[in-house]
Amino acid sequence: MLFLVAALLLLGFALGTVAHAPLTVTLVAAAVIGVWLAVFAARERLARRHG
Repeated sequence: MLFLVAALLLLGFALGTVAHAPLTVTLVAAAVIGVWLAVFAARERLARRHG
């Protein structure tokens, strides 16, 4: 339960920060996160195939 509260607080903080950040900063951050998630997914898929 404490983890959920902490996650919601962090989410609220992140959304508040995004609301005040310029659009270009928000889009660049979203692109970086998207690439990071895609790389992670590809590595996990390869690890499961070879493991």
